[in-house]
Amino acid sequence: MCIQTAVTSYEDLGLFAFGLPGKVMVAGTILIQNIGAMSSYLLIIKTELPATISEFLSGDHTGSWYLDGQTLLIIICVGIVFPLALLPKIGFLGYTSSLSFFFMVFFALVIIIKKWSIPCPLPLIYAEQYFQISNATDDCKPKLFHFSKESVYAIPTMAFSFLCHTSILPIYCELQSPSKKRMQNATHIAIALSFLIYFISALFGYLTFYDKVASELLQGYSTYLPHDVVLLTVKLCILFAVLLTVPLIHFPARKALMMMFFSNFPFSWIRHSLITLALNIIIVLLALYVPDIRNIFGVVGSSTSACLIFVFPGLFYLKLSREDFLSWKKLGKLLPQFFLRKGRCYENELAGEEEVEEISTALFVKKNMDLVIEENPRERDSEC
Repeated sequence: MCIQTAVTSYEDLGLFAFGLPGKVMVAGTILIQNIGAMSSYLLIIKTELPATISEFLSGDHTGSWYLDGQTLLIIICVGIVFPLALLPKIGFLGYTSSLSFFFMVFFALVIIIKKWSIPCPLPLIYAEQYFQISNATDDCKPKLFHFSKESVYAIPTMAFSFLCHTSILPIYCELQSPSKKRMQNATHIAIALSFLIYFISALFGYLTFYDKVASELLQGYSTYLPHDVVLLTVKLCILFAVLLTVPLIHFPARKALMMMFFSNFPFSWIRHSLITLALNIIIVLLALYVPDIRNIFGVVGSSTSACLIFVFPGLFYLKLSREDFLSWKKLGKLLPQFFLRKGRCYENELAGEEEVEEISTALFVKKNMDLVIEENPRERDSEC
C-alpha cells in the first residue's frame, strides 16, 4: 500500500484512504494507544523498581527516597526518558533498543539455566511452604496441549506482542536505502528473533513449573529462590528494558500529535520540545495516579491496539487495493477482523485476570527488535 500511495506514515495512509477523517482517526488511535502503553510501563517501574532495589539491600531502609516509587519515577523520567524522547529521529534509539534486546536474551538464558536449578517435584519442605508453585510427582509431566478459558485470552496477547505498526513506516523512512525487499528482510528477522525469545522463555518456564507456572514468569523463581543474585539482576534488567522502551513509543505518539495539528508547519525545536514535555507530563501523571495497570490495559488493549493491528490495515487494503472487492485476497483480509470481534468479547471478560508482566514483556521485546535490525539511518526531511 505504501508503494502504491507513496506515503511514509500511518497517518498519511489514513488520509489517502478516507481523507481527513481517516487521518484524524489513525493519529488519535496511535496517540491513545501509545500514551496508554507508556503509562503502563512507567507504572511497572514505579511498582517494581523499589521492591527490586530493596532485595539487594540488607537492613532496614524504610522511608529512604530510593525506595519510594513516585520519587524514583520522577527522577527517571527527568534524567532518562525526557532526554531520549527529545531525539528527533527514531533511528537514534537503535542503541538503547539493542541494549534492551540483549537484556531479554539474558532473561531467556537465565530461564534456561534455572530449569536445572529447581527440582521437580520440589522437596517436601518447599512443597508445603510454597504450595502454589509446588510440583507434585504427577504434575512433572509436560502436556502437549492445555486448554482453558484463559487460552482464549492468549490470542490477543500474542497479537499485541508483535504490535509494531506505528514504528514500521518511520523505520522504513530512515533506512539507508529504503526498499520493500530490505524492509521485509528486516521485519522477518525482527519477528523471528522475537518469536525465538518468546518461545524459549515460555518453553523452559513451563518445563520448570509445569501447570503451576505463574503468568508473571519470574514470580515462581523468586518464590523458590528469593535471594538469588542472578534472578534479582534479571528483574533489574527487565525493568531497564521496559524503561528504555518508553522513548521508543514516544516517537510515534509525538508524530501523531504533530500530524494532527502541525502537519503543514516546518520543523521547530521549540514546538518539538514543548510537545515532548507535554506528553511526558501526561504519562507521568497517569502513572502516578492511576491505581491499577489493568485499567489502562483494559481500555487500550481491547480497543486502540486491535484497531492498529487488524482493523485499519484491513480497511486500508480494501479501500486502496486495485483488485476486485470479492477477490480471494480481499476476502482473506476480512477473516482476521471477524475473529478479532470474537476474541475481543473473551478479552473483555478476562482482562481483569491477566497479570501485568506477561503483557508488558511481550510488548517491549518486539518494539525494541524493530530497531536492533535497523540499518544506519541517514538524514531525511522532518516529514519522514
